[in-house]
Amino acid sequence: MSEHRLNPAKSVIAKIGGIDVAASVTGKHVSRIYRWMQPREKGGTGGVVPHGDATKLLRHAASHGLDLTANDFFAAEAAE
Repeated sequence: MSEHRLNPAKSVIAKIGGIDVAASVTGKHVSRIYRWMQPREKGGTGGVVPHGDATKLLRHAASHGLDLTANDFFAAEAAE
């Protein structure tokens, strides 16, 4: 699987502290978090973090002084 398919989800998960932290913050099972990094053809989100979960992750990051911003949730190709 190509790296761009994993992102931005892979980068967001790394910045938040890993899959277990992302699962805890969002209240989702770790298998749901893994799906963010899977292609749509395989039942994943294609690297997209769902909006409601992104909001929870941003709040957590802000309250814990983590370097995570709203821009981190968008793929580089979309910004160009």
